[in-house]
Amino acid sequence: MEFAPGDTVQLRSGGPIMTVEQVGDYWSIEGSAVWCVWFEKVGNKQVPSRETFAAVALDKAERPGDASFQVRRG
Repeated sequence: MEFAPGDTVQLRSGGPIMTVEQVGDYWSIEGSAVWCVWFEKVGNKQVPSRETFAAVALDKAERPGDASFQVRRG
């Protein structure tokens, strides 16, 4: 799967929805590496966290509130 900066992703094993910052090569990851950022609540603050993941460990995710739906009448 291909990722681009601005995509939202989630680890295949679960966890928070993250935003892709960068995609490229990283010395300790075989294949594409994906740099991600997400926010965690620490006390009463939202604190950014960053980590680099192998692309094979991620799936694309929908941003909360971006889900589309249809209304059927009749």
